[in-house]
Amino acid sequence: MFDIGRMVVKIAGRDAGKKAVIVEVVNEHYVVVDGETRRRKCNVKHLEPLEQTVDLKKNASHEEITKLFASMNLTAWKTKPKPKTEKPKKVRKTVEEANTEKKADKKEIKKSAKKTAK
Repeated sequence: MFDIGRMVVKIAGRDAGKKAVIVEVVNEHYVVVDGETRRRKCNVKHLEPLEQTVDLKKNASHEEITKLFASMNLTAWKTKPKPKTEKPKKVRKTVEEANTEKKADKKEIKKSAKKTAK
């Protein structure tokens, strides 16, 4: 039932309702799927097999599956790598900068005599 090349629909998880193809059978309970979903190991209880099958080698690459899905007018999962950026380095304050900030924090207190009513 769950053999390599079988089209399936995921029925559980964040990829629920998306089509995929079985790439590898891990054991009787788990298979590796790829397609509209992310390539990952999946429990067979979370899959609904379809009647469709495709010719596929064991551990087929994602590029092969992308071409296969394009021929069937389906879109395959695409990853978008984030551009690498440098972490901002923390700049320590100099002694002079710290002193000017402390002086600015001080407030002037007005001293005035209290007026009392007699």
